[in-house]
Amino acid sequence: MAKRASRPEPTATRDLKPLRANCPACGQRMWADYANRRTVATLAGLTRLNLAVRRCHNPDCDAHLRPYRPEAEGRYALPRHEFGLDVAALIGRLRYAEHRSVPEIRAALVGRGLSVSERTVTNLLDRYDELLAVALTDDRRLKGLLAGQGRVILAIDGLQPDVGHEVLWVIRDCISGEVLLARSLLSARRQDLAGLLTRVRDACPVPVAGVVSDGQHSVRQAIARALPGVPHQLCQFHYLREAARPVYEADRHAKVELKKHVRGVRAIERAVEGRSDAQAVAILGYCSAVRSALTDDGRPPLAASGLKLRDRLEAVSASLGRAEAKGGSRPNSPGSRG
Repeated sequence: MAKRASRPEPTATRDLKPLRANCPACGQRMWADYANRRTVATLAGLTRLNLAVRRCHNPDCDAHLRPYRPEAEGRYALPRHEFGLDVAALIGRLRYAEHRSVPEIRAALVGRGLSVSERTVTNLLDRYDELLAVALTDDRRLKGLLAGQGRVILAIDGLQPDVGHEVLWVIRDCISGEVLLARSLLSARRQDLAGLLTRVRDACPVPVAGVVSDGQHSVRQAIARALPGVPHQLCQFHYLREAARPVYEADRHAKVELKKHVRGVRAIERAVEGRSDAQAVAILGYCSAVRSALTDDGRPPLAASGLKLRDRLEAVSASLGRAEAKGGSRPNSPGSRG
């Protein structure tokens, strides 16, 4: 669909010139032939880039009349893109760190004042994946790092932010913590995953001592195919989560029952609204402590939210008991008896 509104005027202007004056191919001086203008949408607003372009006029040069653009242009955006690198980086963080969907990412960008469509968000997400892959495949740095430790232990896992979308598969070395490969795949077939593992195995300068993954059948089969004879261990966290599932269900039920006993907090707060005496301040403080305990969830299986709520409520009750022993009284909700 064609755009119905014109783009607003840029809020900032940058004049960029090439740092190199001589041709990189023949060494002769390049001429400042012409200038280009480019508008880039960044998180800080629209930026107008005024670009001075040089060209070599030596007819015997391999770079004859080839445009040489300012080096600093790459700091703002990718070639032939109207959105800045900071926008692409934000989209990647929202997608993979916060697991946002494409419509949610677009809404977040619109909230920052950017005019962007869902299709553009998808395209920029693809560019982010490509940039990430380039950064992660720095062979010289990785080979030097892995050679020093003598072996690698691979961990493979897939992340799918939305149902029906591509899965981002990440292969990481457990010893160094470095990501060795990241690729988006439309499916989790054994052949595709085995190809990723084979690529990592062939690129590693040291042997693969072991592999860690979840219990997905296609992942198991891919590891057996690409890394025969290499010890394969299922993820301990997945084991622990499955083993703790009955405990988690019981803990969740206990938390629901505990919440039933503290539903009168709002009524107590209403009873002291408008008061500023010491007793009212203390009551509101206790009510805030109870509210905080109700919203402070744990992370199963290692942190049970029901047990955490019980401990917090017992601490509040003990504090009220100490206050009552000093001559105070427990706050009661309206209609209840002390």
